[in-house]
Amino acid sequence: MKNINIHTKLVGLLGYPLAHSKSPAMQNRAFQSMGLNFLYLPVEVEQEGLPDVINGMKKMNFAGFNVTIPHKIRVLEFMDELDYLAGVIGAVNTAVIEKGRIKGYNTDGQGFIRSMEEGAGLTVRGKRVFVLGSGGAARAITMTLAAHGVDRIYICNRRREKAEALSSEINAKIKDCSAAVAFEPKTMEGMLKNIDILINTTSVGMHPHRHQTPMDAGLVDSSTVVCDIVYNPAQTRFLEEAAQRGCKTVNGLGMLVNQGAEAFRLWTGQRPPIEEMYKALSSPHGE
Repeated sequence: MKNINIHTKLVGLLGYPLAHSKSPAMQNRAFQSMGLNFLYLPVEVEQEGLPDVINGMKKMNFAGFNVTIPHKIRVLEFMDELDYLAGVIGAVNTAVIEKGRIKGYNTDGQGFIRSMEEGAGLTVRGKRVFVLGSGGAARAITMTLAAHGVDRIYICNRRREKAEALSSEINAKIKDCSAAVAFEPKTMEGMLKNIDILINTTSVGMHPHRHQTPMDAGLVDSSTVVCDIVYNPAQTRFLEEAAQRGCKTVNGLGMLVNQGAEAFRLWTGQRPPIEEMYKALSSPHGE
């Protein structure tokens, strides 16, 4: 970053731990490629320090911040205003600060949808979607998919009660989706016959456990688009096995870039340089 001065707009990433994050490299490359006087900083903060950090940002030259694990839900209490989708999801991953007020957004689900539509060449409206997992990522993705008018969402989790809680909340909040249905892995095979999109939202298969897969890809029909939000490695074993069956596959890098691109647009008001953001992730210094 050149010419850091009193006019430099700061953007933070709040979470703990952050050593693995690729967002600083990606966002700083985007700012530099556009000639913007912005600087993206990782700010490791644990739960007890979160109020002081956010209050300090409001009084400093911060244009906003990203939020990652474990603060996406707790950070809601510090928002002065919520975007509709962030309110529905009940979690914030991006915040914009203007005149001391903070507005919270959630770009995770939208980032996923854009990456899948670009990678697989299809729209989500009217599709039947099968989701593995019911954690924070699944919450953002399923809520956003429902708001975009998918026909049906099947949520599979080892603990059925978690899947039931999420599906019930989707059905109560969003009427653009016909229904969300919860079930357990042991009943999975019968539910996979007529789906269009399968999404792994769990961390199974992430480095260093690259040999692991969240389910048997042999159960998936070759016409199904298979997505994995894991981005390290970019090509998980699950995606490799799905591709061998003839499935179109979409990896987690697209979601990472597109959620970050939407955050970039919110902070700067400018069109994000998507290609440069992808280049930052492929660089040997992308960490």
